[in-house]
Amino acid sequence: MKTDDEPESGSVAGHQDRYVVFLVDDQQMVAEGIRRMLEPEADIEFHYCSDPRRAVAMASQVGPTVILQDLVMPDVSGMMLVRFFRKHPATANVPIIVLSSKEAALDKSEAFSHGASDYLVKLPDRIELIARIRAHSRSYLAQVQRDEAYRELRTLKTQLEEKNKELERLSSLDGLTGIPNRRIFDEVLDKEWKRAVREHACISLLLIDIDYFKLFNDTYGHQGGDDCLERVAKALDGGLKRGGDMVARYGGEEFAVILPSTDADGAANIARTLCDAVNALNITHAESQATDHVTISIGVASWSPAVGDEPSQLITLADEALYRVKDQGRNGFQCAEARAGAEDHS
Repeated sequence: MKTDDEPESGSVAGHQDRYVVFLVDDQQMVAEGIRRMLEPEADIEFHYCSDPRRAVAMASQVGPTVILQDLVMPDVSGMMLVRFFRKHPATANVPIIVLSSKEAALDKSEAFSHGASDYLVKLPDRIELIARIRAHSRSYLAQVQRDEAYRELRTLKTQLEEKNKELERLSSLDGLTGIPNRRIFDEVLDKEWKRAVREHACISLLLIDIDYFKLFNDTYGHQGGDDCLERVAKALDGGLKRGGDMVARYGGEEFAVILPSTDADGAANIARTLCDAVNALNITHAESQATDHVTISIGVASWSPAVGDEPSQLITLADEALYRVKDQGRNGFQCAEARAGAEDHS
């Protein structure tokens, strides 16, 4: 028999195959009688506390599956102790069987109203006591297992949601440069285009090529090319100051920048900033026919779209401007004529 002088740490999880009885009673003879009743039962572990003031703390260590407690004790009344057990997180849901010499219905009713699970007149019949201990313990352990299963499910659900968010984030980014990929570019351009139509606003697009990138790759190898793409992407991203502006990898050595609520003058300023940012990287490019380091060419297009206009028209304008830059020696930008309304752009 475990007494209040021999507290032993425990938890419900550690007693899945055993029933743990915790008795609180100031009468040693009662405790000894119950101990003898339970001793032959291999699946029942017995703990005893004679001091009700220590009962809650000791029960928290023991991890009972059922609590037996006297109704009349010195210092702390049995009804108060029931309330103490119910308020403590470790014992709030543990079944409590009140043991009392009183058999009055009013006492039983009061015990149940304070949170008792059962009521027995002591000393109870051995067979009845063991049957109730097992019944209450089984019910409690089943509830604990259900609660643990629900907690695990909630944890798994949270982990799955986090992983899905991470997968979604990764699926939206270019694997090499870490900036949005072409799929996200298409989605954002479509969304911002529709917003511009609703708000009668101007939207601008920059299409960007790294000048003579094939020659760079041939000279410095694919690893050198990858490093160049990463550094240029970072410079482009760093050159955008507004939260709504976005740079994406458009394909190969091509990038695209979406500038919502930006007119032609504003887009030209951004293009100039981005050219300067890439020049400032000073990445050696010995085979470039523009200069001795990596540069970019940018086609700039701005449009105030109306109903019936399509984003592809803006892309076409920016692409045409980009080709004009290339024809004129690269390392700079050209702006297409700003368009407004649903004009005939054929």
